[in-house]
Amino acid sequence: MVRFLLIFVLFMGWALPGETGVKSVGTSESLRFDPSGFPPEMKSAYAVMQAKCTHCHTLERTVLAVTTGIAPISGRPFDRSAVAAYGQKMLRMPNVRMSKDEVKQVVDLLTYLIDNTQPGNK
Repeated sequence: MVRFLLIFVLFMGWALPGETGVKSVGTSESLRFDPSGFPPEMKSAYAVMQAKCTHCHTLERTVLAVTTGIAPISGRPFDRSAVAAYGQKMLRMPNVRMSKDEVKQVVDLLTYLIDNTQPGNK
């Protein structure tokens, strides 16, 4: 019975993000968001994120950070303020090859994703 409850709770925790319209697809390093349910401006921001951010890391890292609320590398909270800080960090990095507008689009996308996946952020 305890095992059943544990499996049920884990399943419900994974199912919650899908209920909000933000879904992820793939596994392991191919894990990514499914942008089909995104508003149009978020779809274009997702295209920027796919094209630019994956030069340095997989989208798996982003999906895990957004869905768990914890940055996978640092273990720190991944929330709206962390996203803004990451955006500023990207602007200062050499060889990032992202314009200010592209960074803003990605920050807006990540904020949208956080608001639609993490409990208590609506």
